[in-house]
Amino acid sequence: MGILYDDVVIMRQSEKEGEASVITVNCPDKTGLGCDLCRLILFFGLTILRVDVSTDGKWCYIVFWVIGKPTTRWGLLKKRLVGACPSCSSASGISFYRSELQPPKPPDVFLLKFCCCDRRGLLHDVTVVLCELELTIKRVKVSTTPDGRVMDLFYITDTRELLHTKKRQEDAYDNLRAVLGVSMISCEIEMVGREITACARGHSFLPPVITEDKFDEHQSGSHTSNNVSVTLDNSLSPAHTLVQIVCQDHKALLYDIMRTLKDYNIQKRNCEVDLFIMQADGKIIDPSKQAALCSRIRTELVRPLRVALVNRGPDTELLVANPVELSGKGRPLVFHDITLALKMLNIGIFSAEIGRHMIGDREWEVYRVLLDEGDDFSVPTNQIEDAVWKMLMGWEF
Repeated sequence: MGILYDDVVIMRQSEKEGEASVITVNCPDKTGLGCDLCRLILFFGLTILRVDVSTDGKWCYIVFWVIGKPTTRWGLLKKRLVGACPSCSSASGISFYRSELQPPKPPDVFLLKFCCCDRRGLLHDVTVVLCELELTIKRVKVSTTPDGRVMDLFYITDTRELLHTKKRQEDAYDNLRAVLGVSMISCEIEMVGREITACARGHSFLPPVITEDKFDEHQSGSHTSNNVSVTLDNSLSPAHTLVQIVCQDHKALLYDIMRTLKDYNIQKRNCEVDLFIMQADGKIIDPSKQAALCSRIRTELVRPLRVALVNRGPDTELLVANPVELSGKGRPLVFHDITLALKMLNIGIFSAEIGRHMIGDREWEVYRVLLDEGDDFSVPTNQIEDAVWKMLMGWEF
C-alpha cells in the first residue's frame, strides 16, 4: 500500500487569527503514534483543541484542530510530523507500509558551554533560542559567580543531526549572540559521549512533596487538577474498551493521556473525549487491569507535574518533576515554561540543574532551580509555586 509523501501530513492553516487550523495525518499505525505526534505539536507551541483518530490497527487517520501563533513554523512542523510517522521516507517520494522498523540510533550529545554577564531573564532567553534551533536540552548546569558572571553548561541533542558541522555550530553562535549581545564572553560547542546524559541520575535528597504518590490536594506544593473521573465500559464495542475521561482542561492534556496509553502498550481506535482502546489481545476484561489503568490515568491527569518550593538553609529552591516515558523521552518545554514564569515574576536564577530520579518504579525528570534572592526579592512562596504550576498547565496567573 502506498501513499504520496506530501499526503502523509496535510495542513490547512486558518485564515483568521484565533481560528483553528487543521492538521491531518494519514499513515501506518503504531502503538504510541498519537503520543509522539502530540509531543511534537506541543513542542512547537500549538494548542490542541480537538483530535479525532480512526484506525484499523494497521493504518490510521488522525485529525488535529489546533491554535497556532504568528511565529509558528508550519513547514518545519509538517516535516517533523512526517518524520514521526512510520515508514515515511522521502527517498523516492512514495511511502510504503513496513511492518518491521529498525529502532532509531540514539542521537549524538553535545556540550554547549558559554559564559556571559548575568541579567534577569537570561536563562529563559537562551532556552528560547535553543528551542527555535531545535536543540533539545537533555541536561543543564547553570551557576553564577560572585562577580556577576554566568557559566552555563547545556547538554543538548540536535533534531536536525547537523550540530557536528561548522555551519550549524556557527548558526547557533550567531543566534545566541543576537540575544546575549556584548554580554556574551565565550561560547563553545563540542561532542561528548552519550553516557553523559545516561549517567545524569540525581542522587541528592528530594522532599516528600515530590516523591510521595499520596498527596493532600490542599497541602502547599501539592498542586493538582480538580475533578478527574475515569471510567471503562466494555458493553459498547465487541472488540474495544471505551475509556471515558472527564477532567479540567490543561496544556498537554492529550499528551498526558496518550503517553499513559503508550506506556501501557495500548492502541487507540477513536478519540475525541472518549477513547476506544485495545490491548494486543483485544479489549481489557481483567478487573485488576481495568483498575490499574483507571488509577494510572487519573493519577497522570490529577497531577501531571509536581511543583514545590523548599528551603535549603538560607536559600530557596524550586523543584519541578515530570514522569519520563518508557521510551526515555521527557515532557517538552518544561524548562522553557519554568524560566518564563520566573522571568515574568522578575525572579533571578542563581543555579539550575536537570537530572533523572527513580521515584517508586518510575523514572522522573527533576528540575532544580536555586532562586536568586537579592535585596529586592519579595515574591511570596505560594505565588511562585502557583505561577510556575499555572504556566506549566497553560493557565493564566
